[in-house]
Amino acid sequence: MIRRLLLVLAVILSSAPAFAVNPDEVLADPKLEARARTISAELRCMVCQNQSIDDSNAELAKDLRLLVRERLTDGDTDEQVMNYIVSRYGEFVLLKPRFETKTILLWGAPLLLVVAGGLSLIVFARKRAGRPTGSKLTAEEQARLNELLDE
Repeated sequence: MIRRLLLVLAVILSSAPAFAVNPDEVLADPKLEARARTISAELRCMVCQNQSIDDSNAELAKDLRLLVRERLTDGDTDEQVMNYIVSRYGEFVLLKPRFETKTILLWGAPLLLVVAGGLSLIVFARKRAGRPTGSKLTAEEQARLNELLDE
């Protein structure tokens, strides 16, 4: 019974995310380390591009993790660290881009697409509603219809 429980526990824990932070990178101060992890989770690995630098094993990700920790130990706030990284690598380094005038199209595009799609459906439906369906009656069909209506 204990072996099965341990096996199930091992399977569950093996599917948990494996962080790439090496033990030599971890800061001695737990509060600073927690801040560094929070910041690292918000920064994109420029090599992997779909992982945070906290999850990536790439050399550039390691360099960024060390840079974040160095800036924090120098006394920078979280915002200052993020601004410094963005100033060096651009907005693309952020996993969640900031809501600014230069990113408004990025944030507004889904809404614009939904509105444009809805408007085009309405216009299409209105145009189609005014059109007659089917074809005109032949002379023979019209005569038969008149005969039926007169009775």
